[in-house]
Amino acid sequence: MGGKLVVRKKADHLVVRVKFFVVALALLIFAWSLAFMAVERRSFVDSIYYTFVTVTTVGYGDIHPESTAGKMMAILIILTGTGMFGGLVASMTEMLLNRRERGVRREKLNMVIGAFFSEVGSTLLVHFSDLDTRVEQIKSDLVVKGDWTAAQFQSVAERIRGYDYQVDAAQVDFERLRAFLTQRREFMLRLLENPTLMEHELFTDLLLAVFHLTEELAHRKKVTDLPVTDQAHLAGDVKRIYGLLVHQWLDYLYYLKINYPYLFSLAIRTNPFDEKASAIVS
Repeated sequence: MGGKLVVRKKADHLVVRVKFFVVALALLIFAWSLAFMAVERRSFVDSIYYTFVTVTTVGYGDIHPESTAGKMMAILIILTGTGMFGGLVASMTEMLLNRRERGVRREKLNMVIGAFFSEVGSTLLVHFSDLDTRVEQIKSDLVVKGDWTAAQFQSVAERIRGYDYQVDAAQVDFERLRAFLTQRREFMLRLLENPTLMEHELFTDLLLAVFHLTEELAHRKKVTDLPVTDQAHLAGDVKRIYGLLVHQWLDYLYYLKINYPYLFSLAIRTNPFDEKASAIVS
């Protein structure tokens, strides 16, 4: 979460800096143009043309100051304007490079999320949805279709935001769950070591929640015949993961639809909320 905050602050700072240079440079060119008009008795078009080519260091030389005052003013234009123009170019270049870098990081992060669902997330989603005593309330919303638009994805995300995920603790096979998660413990640790992870707050929370449940189960010598209070505690961890999983899964499906239609096709054909789902294309 901290990493994500730093990235946002850096991006916002660059945008503010570019806006500052644009406004400041425009005002500077306008002011010097008016001054050049007054000193050199030139037209407004000639004056703004001269000021602009001077500030941008093009300097064609077709228009130049003739009076001593005009020449001194030209020196001031060069000293103030070229620095301002250079700052604008540098800031815009940094902003474009920053956007490109963020795009590359997002792509890498989505590859990490895809690996998580392949190895852990999809299996947990199937298992937890089977334990959800109220899943019928959201099942129809989560049967994603291939022709869904961005607005439909957003609408479903809003509708399920207030859903109260429920898990029947008595029905959870904690022994099976512990075996599954501990087998993938090293895999999840490697994901947590990925520096791009902090760019995505929702996925970070999800991965940490899954790892926490793994640790909870691993620290119990036996997970059979647990007291009701402990079952309820573990079921609470499952419930938290379940809610985060659904939202992250929906976000990931939208990403696949936009960027990787063939992976999106497989994802909707194996949808854990669709009773008719099948990987076989018919």
